[in-house]
Amino acid sequence: MPFHSIDRRTLLAALGGLGIGALAPSALAQPAFAPGQPIKILIGVPAGGTQDVLTRALAQEVRETLGPLIVDNRSGAAGRIAVEAVKTAPPDGRTLLLGTASMMTMFPSAYKNLSYDPFKDFVPIVNAARFELALVVHKDVPANTLAEFVAWAKLQGDKLSFASYGAGTPSHFLGEMLNRSAGLKMVHVPYRGSTPARQDVMGGTIPVYFDTVGGAQQMQPSGRVKVLATSGDKRSPLMPSLPTFTEAGYKEVVATAWFAYYAPLKTPQPIIDKLRSELTRAVNSREVRQQLLQNGMYPVGDGPDALVKTMREDSARWSGIMKAVNFQAAD
Repeated sequence: MPFHSIDRRTLLAALGGLGIGALAPSALAQPAFAPGQPIKILIGVPAGGTQDVLTRALAQEVRETLGPLIVDNRSGAAGRIAVEAVKTAPPDGRTLLLGTASMMTMFPSAYKNLSYDPFKDFVPIVNAARFELALVVHKDVPANTLAEFVAWAKLQGDKLSFASYGAGTPSHFLGEMLNRSAGLKMVHVPYRGSTPARQDVMGGTIPVYFDTVGGAQQMQPSGRVKVLATSGDKRSPLMPSLPTFTEAGYKEVVATAWFAYYAPLKTPQPIIDKLRSELTRAVNSREVRQQLLQNGMYPVGDGPDALVKTMREDSARWSGIMKAVNFQAAD
């Protein structure tokens, strides 16, 4: 039989006679991860935010080893459009999701008909960065400490409103946590993003806003707001002079948010390993760390096991507060 007429089955049978046929299918099935081809990172918010900053910083560090990282902003439906697009993307390591704490730990409790399961539909790669939130008040609020704010807020009853950068976000539920823990009755006013909320709290249209620490840092030099506390389990390295809510005795008022990278389910393990190795190296580089800190974030670099642990802990925390305040997002 001429060599060119041997089909794949015949060839594998022949290899089997040499004791290596069993290895051939798996070897042939392993995809190659060829550097140089672009990797799309889907982000569920409009361009220009901190998620873009993070991804573009990483892109500079991994260009030679992974190829170009292309930011693809797929805003809409509170970020769910981006999540669903990655869920159905080919599992070849070329389409990734920048997942947020909201997408991956809050939405499963917030939406009745969520079209994805964060634990079952994606492969976690690395938790890249995290940040706390802060209590920001307009300069005319007669309080310079958290204790003074709580005392004043109690006197206002349900006439006092607080802003968040969106319903069903950490910003929203940090306010609800403080309501429950301190016995307040502040009324939630959701905004469509942080920019209009910042404008209104600086302008005095709304007196209270729960922003990211980075956002609070940006507003503070204006002199139009005061920042009273942060939401981590320890003081923020970005605003270390400020106490946490837990320091003031509100032990349940803890909220951190994070940005992590995910691949579609069934992405081969060698590809996941390569992505994790390079992205983790980039997160820990001096250049990226500096850029993150300048933009109100700090690097994490946790691998899949630690990321999944964080997801489970946060899911339980957010689920509890949503049930307590009877929150349900509109599908």
